[in-house]
Amino acid sequence: MITRRHLAATAGLALAARSARAQGGFPNRPIRSIVGYPPGGGVDIVARLIGEPMRAALGQPLVVENRPGASAMIAAQAVAKAPGDGYTLLFAAAGEIAANPALYKERMSYDAERELAPVTLCGTVPCLVVVPSSLPVRTPAELIAYARANKGKLSFSSSGIGNPQHLAGELMNRMAGTDVLHVPYRGSVPAVTDVASDRVTMSFSSLGAALPLIQEGKLRAIAVTSKERMPQLPEVAPLREAPGLENYELVNWFGIFAPGTTPAPLLERLASAAESALAEPSLAAKLNDQGIIPRRLSTTAFRAFVQEEAGKFAAIIRDAGITAEG
Repeated sequence: MITRRHLAATAGLALAARSARAQGGFPNRPIRSIVGYPPGGGVDIVARLIGEPMRAALGQPLVVENRPGASAMIAAQAVAKAPGDGYTLLFAAAGEIAANPALYKERMSYDAERELAPVTLCGTVPCLVVVPSSLPVRTPAELIAYARANKGKLSFSSSGIGNPQHLAGELMNRMAGTDVLHVPYRGSVPAVTDVASDRVTMSFSSLGAALPLIQEGKLRAIAVTSKERMPQLPEVAPLREAPGLENYELVNWFGIFAPGTTPAPLLERLASAAESALAEPSLAAKLNDQGIIPRRLSTTAFRAFVQEEAGKFAAIIRDAGITAEG
C-alpha cells in the first residue's frame, strides 16, 4: 500500500537526485563576481586577478560586476538574497562582513553570518603606519613613546569611519593607553596626503596609497599592523614590537562568499578552484605587488576565521564608542 510517507520519501529522493545531477554539471554557465567597490580598488583587483585562473579550473568565466555604495552593503545584500546555486559570488573585504554588523546593527539589510557562506580567504592587507618625515620617530617603540608623551595632542587619519584602518588605530589606543584622535577621510590618498603636509600626525594606510609619498621622502613608514613584516617593506617592523603591544594585530582581508543557502559540495568546488588559483606563483606575485599577502584557508577554517574577526572588530567598535555617524 502506498502511503503519504512513501510519496514524501520518493519525492525527497527525486529532489536529491536532481540536486546531485545539477551539482555534478556545475558550472555550465558564467559565474557573477559581485564587488561592492568601484573598479581599481583592492577587492576589485583581487576579483579580476583571481578570475582568470579560476576560469581555467572551473571551465567557466567569472564576470566581475561592480555595485559600490552603502559601505559595500548593496553588493553584500545582493549576494545574500541570491539563489544558492553557485552562480553568484561576493568578493568582499573585512568591513562588510566583520565590521558592518557591529557598526550599523539594525540598519543592516542582510545577516552576514547566516546569509553569506564563506568560501575561502584570498589574502590579508596589513595597514602601514606612516608619519611625516619630519616627525622624530623611526620605530614602533619610539612612536608609542611619542604618543604617550603627547597624550591628547596627536591625530591619526584613515580612509573612513569603522573600516579596518580606523579600527587599527583605535586598537593601538586601547592597548597602548594612548589618546590619538581619529580623523576620517574619504579614501586613503587624501588621508596620507594630509599627513605628508603635517596636518595629521600619522595615518593607518594601505601600502598603495602611502608608497609614492614614502618614495618621495615625504612620509616615513614606522610600522605594519600584521604579526609579520610585509614582504614589500621588510625593513618596517610590526607595531607589536612596541612595549605593551605584544599581542597587537589588525589587518584588512579579502575573501569570497556565496549565498548562505549554497550546498556544501558547491562551496567546496568553488573553494578548490580559488585555492588552486592562489597557489600559482604568478598570481601571488601580482597580489604582492598590490600590497596583498596571499593566504589560503579551507572553507571550514575560513568560517572560523570570519567569526573570530567579527568578534574582534565588534569589541573594538564597542569599546571605542564608534558609530556609523562618527
